[in-house]
Amino acid sequence: MKIKKIGLLPKVIIAIVLGIVCSLFFPTWLVRIFVTFNSIFGNFLNFAIPLIIIGLVAPGIAELGKDAGRLLWITVALAYGSTLISGFFSYFASSAFFPSFIQAGSVGDVDTLTKSAVEPYFTIDMPPLMEVMTALILAFILGLGLAAVKGDTFKNILVEFRDLVNMLIAKAIIPLFPIYIFGIFMKICVESEIGVILGVFLKVVLIIFAMTVVLLLFQFCVAGLVAKKNPIRCLINMLPAYVTALGTQSSAATIPVTLAQAKKNDVNPDIAGFTVPLCATIHLAGSILKIVACSYAIMLMSGMTISFGTYAGFICMLGIVMVAAPGVPGGAIMAALGVLSSMLGFTQDMLGLIIAIYIAMDSFGTACNVTGDGAIALIVDAINRKRSKETVDK
Repeated sequence: MKIKKIGLLPKVIIAIVLGIVCSLFFPTWLVRIFVTFNSIFGNFLNFAIPLIIIGLVAPGIAELGKDAGRLLWITVALAYGSTLISGFFSYFASSAFFPSFIQAGSVGDVDTLTKSAVEPYFTIDMPPLMEVMTALILAFILGLGLAAVKGDTFKNILVEFRDLVNMLIAKAIIPLFPIYIFGIFMKICVESEIGVILGVFLKVVLIIFAMTVVLLLFQFCVAGLVAKKNPIRCLINMLPAYVTALGTQSSAATIPVTLAQAKKNDVNPDIAGFTVPLCATIHLAGSILKIVACSYAIMLMSGMTISFGTYAGFICMLGIVMVAAPGVPGGAIMAALGVLSSMLGFTQDMLGLIIAIYIAMDSFGTACNVTGDGAIALIVDAINRKRSKETVDK
């Protein structure tokens, strides 16, 4: 009998549980071995972040310019607008609800929860080739520049570099990440704050799920208004895609179902065939909702300063990263790491914690993403029908 390969989500959940359990009886010297691994892996992650940003964002922007037509840019604008709305909605909802059950500074710095900290045996410095913001600016310049010029040579180099980065994520970072999560939660538990963090994030998960429901209702109400269709019926028609995404945890793998359900909403097959695969890559409203909410909770627990001005810039930048980042496994959160560290001041342990929470809720975010794709398909179809009618009238 073939044993089915365990997915990333079960691995992360197992790593969290084992980290908590093992902290109860592991001797300090053994805990320090995993803390040492985390220190080295965290430094490697910091080194890789600028490469990930350039590798994912630059070719993503460049390819948007290839055969760019009016409907393509309309779709991209709608995806970016939806992502921004989701991000700001998440921020205001988090600021309204989280302070009621999260005491500011309740655990102190996530990576220095107590000063009885378990230290690594040694560490290896891996300075990144460039600062995160430098990598972001370079990625935008390269992507926008290559979208404007006709040459394909350098664009092909960037596409191959993206393949290398995707392989780095899939073959090196993701496989080692459960061990990293195991070490983080074991260290936190040894330092006596795990109950606070898990209790808080259980409430955070429930609120985020409720937020995704509200977001989808809003998206389909707008789509129904534009397309002059019943929004609830359209949303119900997209539920098979939602359920499929819960199981596959992949926007790309859900494309056939999303496409079929979009057609059931009377979207032109050509428009559906164009918008659904594109939005599977660039429309990540559910992902940004999770990232904003989780980062807000972590900053609040850590006692960090939270201001609307900082978060507004963060959400706008993160929206660009979400649109440009391809839908590879872990691509959204990996692409967001640079913005989290450069604009919100996240440390290694904070990044590890938010990745763990993000992956633990991956199904809900992916389901929200693909279901929202149906709303964008409705709007693009309505715009195209109106344009076609105006052309015929002339």
